[in-house]
Amino acid sequence: MDKKKPTAKGRLGNGSRLNDTSLPAQRLRLLEYMRQHGSINTFEAIRLLNILRPGARIAELRAQGHDIRTHLATLADDQGRAHPNVATYYLSTDPVGKVAA
Repeated sequence: MDKKKPTAKGRLGNGSRLNDTSLPAQRLRLLEYMRQHGSINTFEAIRLLNILRPGARIAELRAQGHDIRTHLATLADDQGRAHPNVATYYLSTDPVGKVAA
């Protein structure tokens, strides 16, 4: 997976400002990242997108009508320590309320 890393100017490759910690900016970064990459986990959202509470931003995006699925698994942090029940969020292409057959 080709992940865009923040540049020296604090921007992602798509121009989103990493230093803007407003809630709308965080939601936009999260949504743009998932549209580009399909998914993001909690550790990535914190490290790559400067989002301290990704679960809260996901809840807000869901409230706006975005169909975001969650998968919980044991993942390792940057130091290699295993953490159970770390969320990975997937942006679904299915409309909200519709179940794929």
